[in-house]
Parts: sequence; structure tokens; C-alpha cells
Amino acid sequence: MYELLKGLGDWLVSAEQWTGSDGIGHRLAEHLQYSLLATLVAAAIALPIGLLIGHTGRGAFIAINLAGFGRALPTVGLVVLVFLASGLSMWPVYIALVALAVPSIVTNTYAGMTAVDPEVRDAARGQGMRWHQVLLQVELPLALPLIMTGLRLALIQVVATATIAAYVSFGGLGRYVFDGLAQRDLVQVLGGAVLVALVAVVLDLALSALQRVLFRHRPAPRAQA
Repeated sequence: MYELLKGLGDWLVSAEQWTGSDGIGHRLAEHLQYSLLATLVAAAIALPIGLLIGHTGRGAFIAINLAGFGRALPTVGLVVLVFLASGLSMWPVYIALVALAVPSIVTNTYAGMTAVDPEVRDAARGQGMRWHQVLLQVELPLALPLIMTGLRLALIQVVATATIAAYVSFGGLGRYVFDGLAQRDLVQVLGGAVLVALVAVVLDLALSALQRVLFRHRPAPRAQA
């Protein structure tokens, strides 16, 4: 174990390991690109769905169950299926990552919307607000903490799973894991796993800090004033 950890330390601090197309810097940039793009696409799909069903109360059963179905999909199996249908491209990876991220965002957005006090909605309507004003100016600000939690969970899941890009011969930090397994290089495998874990932790801490800053200075919704 000592030799493995010593080898890991040497691997991480080696100047050669940080340069070139196979260096940690390049692989880290690829991993972040896969993860952030997939999370943004998932948010663009899932947020409107969660907001709509939370605001109207319609379609909740179908949407939540579809989200649960998406969470249960085997990610690697989905990658292989899309890969066979579309050929060698990044589409299988992005589709799998988006499918993984959507459920957390939908369910947390819906939970945040349903947690809004009905009396607050009634007060907003009583002030003459239209439905979109109630949604954007009252419900959304109150639901935002749970929505942010859903985004954080989705991003962490995507970062951890983006290693599958290497499974279909693309880059990212998963390259170290799969190449290390093929070469029986435990130091490289452990290095890739440690880097993925560190990226997930750092991004989660960054979003958590952003969430605290936003909510510390957030003004009260107009309907509560």
C-alpha cells in the first residue's frame, strides 16, 4: 500500500504528467467540458419540466416516474446502445450523461415548487399578478434552494460518470482509469479515480459557496413584502 501511495504521489507531481495531449491538464479540461455541457443541457430540459408541473400540478405522476426510469437506466448500456446506432462520436456519452442528470433536476425542482406555501401564491394572485409573474417572481425564488441542490447533485453524478467517455475511445480523466486497467497500471488507475473525486468535491464546494452567497443577499419575493 505504501508503495502504491508513493507511486501515486510521484505520478501526480510529475511535470511530464501535466503536459501534452495526454497530460492531466488536457484530460481535466476535456472532463470538465463533458460534464458542464451535459449538465447545462440537462438543466435546459429538466428545469422547465419541473417548474411547469410544480406550478400547475399537472403531469407530476408521469414526469416523476419518467425521471425515476431515467435514473435506473444503466449508463454504460445506454452508451453502447447509442454508440451502435450512431457510430463513433461523442453523442452516446452526452446522451447518457444528460439522461443521468435530468432526474435529479426534475425531482428537486418539482419538490421546491410544491414546498411553496399556497398562501403565498394566493397573496400574489390577490395582488393582481399573472400566472407567469407568480411563477417567476414568487415561486421560483422560494424554490431556488432545492433547485440548486438538484443541480449540485446532477453535476456531481455527471462528473463521476463522465469517465465513460474513455470507454468509447474519447478523453477525459477516465482515460487514466481505462488505460491503467488495460496496462495493469494500478497507480494510473488510482490517479484517475482520485482526480475525478477531487473535481467532484471542488465543484460541489464551489456551488455550495455560490448558493450561500446568493441566498444570503437574496431579496424577499414581492408577494411576501
